[in-house]
Amino acid sequence: MMQTESRHKILRQTNQRKIILEELQCLTCHPTAAALHDLVKKRLPRVSLGTVYRNLELLSDCGTIQKLDFGEPHKRFDGNPTPHYHVNCQQCGRVDDVPMPLHPILEDEASIITHYQISGHHVAFSGVCPHCHGKKSD
Repeated sequence: MMQTESRHKILRQTNQRKIILEELQCLTCHPTAAALHDLVKKRLPRVSLGTVYRNLELLSDCGTIQKLDFGEPHKRFDGNPTPHYHVNCQQCGRVDDVPMPLHPILEDEASIITHYQISGHHVAFSGVCPHCHGKKSD
């Protein structure tokens, strides 16, 4: 069984769910459900996009993975549930991790300003990836 500390939900580990999670955790590109479906189909030829999407939603809801929303039509998924920052290319849609420490002082400042009890934060940077930036220079 899969269990996470943060949300305390237990998911039965089906073979489909196990393979979807394994494929996602092998990637660093933060795929959409459709892109992950293409990869999972190599191992499970009869798996539907709906099954992949439902399992990604369940895994996200229980904190095993992260669901990322950059305002695009399709959500992206990250196999690394540890809080970290992301950067999104405004031209090609690529999403990468930002290898820098989290800044909890942001939560303290937000709490002081808003009087909210802050439980966490998400920061997403946007810009142009090196590949797209290189295309502009050509």
